[in-house]
Amino acid sequence: MDSRRVLLEAWLPAVLSQAYQLQGWGEPGEGRLEPASADASFRRYFRWQDGQRSLVVMDAPPVQEDSRPFVQVAGLLAEAGVRTPTIYASDLDQGFLLLEDMGARTYLQTIEAGVDEAELERLYDAAVDTLVRWQLSSRPGVLPEYDEAVLRRELQLFPDWYVTREKGRELSAGEQAEWEALCNLLLDSILAENRVFVHRDYMPRNLMTAPGEPGVLDFQDALYGPVSYDVTSLFADAFFCLPLPRREAWLRTYWQRAWDAGVAVPDACDTFMDQSRLMGVQRHLKVLGIFARICHRDGKPHYLADAPRFISYLHEACERDARLAPLRRLLESLEMRP
Repeated sequence: MDSRRVLLEAWLPAVLSQAYQLQGWGEPGEGRLEPASADASFRRYFRWQDGQRSLVVMDAPPVQEDSRPFVQVAGLLAEAGVRTPTIYASDLDQGFLLLEDMGARTYLQTIEAGVDEAELERLYDAAVDTLVRWQLSSRPGVLPEYDEAVLRRELQLFPDWYVTREKGRELSAGEQAEWEALCNLLLDSILAENRVFVHRDYMPRNLMTAPGEPGVLDFQDALYGPVSYDVTSLFADAFFCLPLPRREAWLRTYWQRAWDAGVAVPDACDTFMDQSRLMGVQRHLKVLGIFARICHRDGKPHYLADAPRFISYLHEACERDARLAPLRRLLESLEMRP
């Protein structure tokens, strides 16, 4: 028996009635609750529909997931004028939230279904504008710091999970030396960046297609950290790959808009591009580790099907930046070919 669903179905009727009354919708009709989606964490989503209204219910088991950051960051995004799902009801002790339904199609699904060049440009253009608005609202002391300790923990996922569990080996002494040199290079660059609010998964899978600007989802892990992080995630996506020249052109477009708006990007675009490249390497290594962990610990092997995309991203970065020689040698030693 799905014990979480039993609890959710017991919680739902009263909060549905309250939400309908508060919104002036009358009383809920006879509806149905169906699975909507799941993600790489322990969260899952249901869609409740009664023929007239459609709402989303988030189930986040409190033993594994703390829903308080979701509520906090939703408020910060809304204050910044970013479209996020309205929270109609919440029970943080049980880990249930009743949310606005922002539609059924993400940017990723829209792109994969086929869009023309003009629509693709519109989607990314809107995503950049939304990101700049979110970053302009940034201020210290509100979100936890994306500091060296967090960055090092994320990097360590690569040797702990991808190398040890997926590759089935340990780093040799020489490989360990290359790894440490690489980590120092990345951290020196990332920690020198200016700080803003960071979504941490700002990518097509977490942006909802809508007229105008996108709806933003999956923001509960937001931190206060490097300015290049979110835009790097947007254009070097985990599940969809733009050609390198297009990615670099969009990064330059973002830099110009951010600089014009007053976001704390470097004064020189080339400096920003260098920062973004090294920020991307940190993220790609982290995601390889996360995907391996999801496979080997959580029994979700399909995420590793996207590992070759990240390996290619890493090789592209090595070709663009001589400072990444330790990474290039490490990829060769680990037989991680593009």
